[in-house]
Amino acid sequence: MTSRGLTYEQFEMGAVYPSQARTVTEADVANFAGLSGDFNPLHTDAEFAKATPMGERIAHGVLILAMATGMANWMGIFEGTTIALMEQVTRYKGAVKFGDTIRLEMEVIEKKPTSKPDKGVVKFAVRVKNQRGENVVEGEWTLLMKAVGQS
Repeated sequence: MTSRGLTYEQFEMGAVYPSQARTVTEADVANFAGLSGDFNPLHTDAEFAKATPMGERIAHGVLILAMATGMANWMGIFEGTTIALMEQVTRYKGAVKFGDTIRLEMEVIEKKPTSKPDKGVVKFAVRVKNQRGENVVEGEWTLLMKAVGQS
């Protein structure tokens, strides 16, 4: 069976992979609060949130990170070729409000072979952008990927 994911060798330094966008809804936030148990009023109480610097409810940062992992999956570049997500470094740069539309960009910033010829490590700079092109999440993801290897 052939996968559509890219192997270690196919990722080129500096290559940028953009995802399709999606709009963050109140239902997304309510579902995430129920799943995670994080009912912080900043996310779930409209009256409380009016008195915050944002002036309204915002999405959980970890929800946006989770959505980013889904957007990475939509790209297809990891389908059937990812062995492991080794590390995620995350910096929250801005709030995501209900109705904001976000998208993911992943840029190859480092590649390292491993001692096993059928595996390689790829590090990506990750940026989640809102509809105004502002980075709301930045970070790095390090993945262990399948490699063609030598027989």
